[in-house]
Amino acid sequence: MKKILLIEPSFPIPNKSKNHRNFLPIGLLKIASYLRMKGNIIKLIRGIPKEKEELINFKPDEIWITSLFSYWAKYVKSTVQFYKNLFPDSKIIVGGIYASLFPVKEVKDYTQCDEVYQGVIPEAEIVKPAYDLVDVDYQILHTTRGCIRKCSFCGTWKIEPEFIAKKSIIDMVTHKKLIFYDNNMLANPFIENILNELIELKKRGKILWCESQSGFDGRIMQQKPYLGKMLKQAGFRYPRIAWDGEYKFYPEIEKQINILKNSGFHAKEIYIFVLYNWEIPFEEMEKKRVKCWEWGVQIADCRYRPLNQMFDEFNSKKKNQTIKDYYIHTATGWTDDLVKKFRKNVRMQNICVRHGFPFYSKDFERKKYNKEIIKKINKLKTFEEKIKFLKDKKIDFWIPNENIS
Repeated sequence: MKKILLIEPSFPIPNKSKNHRNFLPIGLLKIASYLRMKGNIIKLIRGIPKEKEELINFKPDEIWITSLFSYWAKYVKSTVQFYKNLFPDSKIIVGGIYASLFPVKEVKDYTQCDEVYQGVIPEAEIVKPAYDLVDVDYQILHTTRGCIRKCSFCGTWKIEPEFIAKKSIIDMVTHKKLIFYDNNMLANPFIENILNELIELKKRGKILWCESQSGFDGRIMQQKPYLGKMLKQAGFRYPRIAWDGEYKFYPEIEKQINILKNSGFHAKEIYIFVLYNWEIPFEEMEKKRVKCWEWGVQIADCRYRPLNQMFDEFNSKKKNQTIKDYYIHTATGWTDDLVKKFRKNVRMQNICVRHGFPFYSKDFERKKYNKEIIKKINKLKTFEEKIKFLKDKKIDFWIPNENIS
């Protein structure tokens, strides 16, 4: 029996998102269950604790530290140093995404840890995560590991080179809210069986809703459009599909959106993943943004960073940042100003789509005007009348499909 500390470094995640479905340290929770089964005493620490007394009394034999994106590697390094100073006799093991993408020697030299674990621990995959260690009301599941695609900007196929699929998940469900962390859920050859299980659980009131964090492979959905209705019946919400390619491929994306809409999903609850600050120039990305506006769907914008990027000091409020601060894809004309402009345009457009607004106004968002002004605008019949009213009142406004620049 050993005493083992499981550590999530103090990554720059807002406090309100610590237990959010995108950031829960699910790997550590699985490892916690696995290590408990072997008779070990486990303690989970998220970040660096303010009170050291409880930790000192614990006196761990081993310390397992996870990592996320490579550009957050410095947080892993500082965490290793903190615990190495606190417990000089404890073995420190680093695992996770960054640790799996880089050579073992580089990770050891940079973080000064004792050991590096790469990839997934197979034994931990078959146990239920230790949700008693965190305060959440949802459950994270995998029906697959790996991905059938090999996108150049993604590290999944490097970390999880083998595509492994589960035939059933019904015995794994413990919560009513389910988040699937699959990188390509629809590629599971047993997906119809799994969806039928979820549909049955939904009918029996055993689950409320499901989400797929990484979205759905639209190309597979085009081959099997009936999957759209099955996803809806299973209680999936906020479906996401990716549009990584050029603007000219919009007819294919439109077909995928229509499959979801015909399956019962409302346009504004559909999200399109778009990768910016990458090989597609800003001007073309703006055309893609406006096309999403025409479809009435929201955008999940993803700023590109290379897999080997070791830093990211991006600050949306800071002007004139350079490649010394964060990665900027200058080869296709991206600049700090354009990166921030696209991000801002997407945010304003999403607000319009969500609320059904024909325009965005910073004055309204900041509640500079009372509800009476909004009522007057809503009573106007035509779009032109509304714009004239805004201009006469000197109220700021931004129209998504008239501001491609």
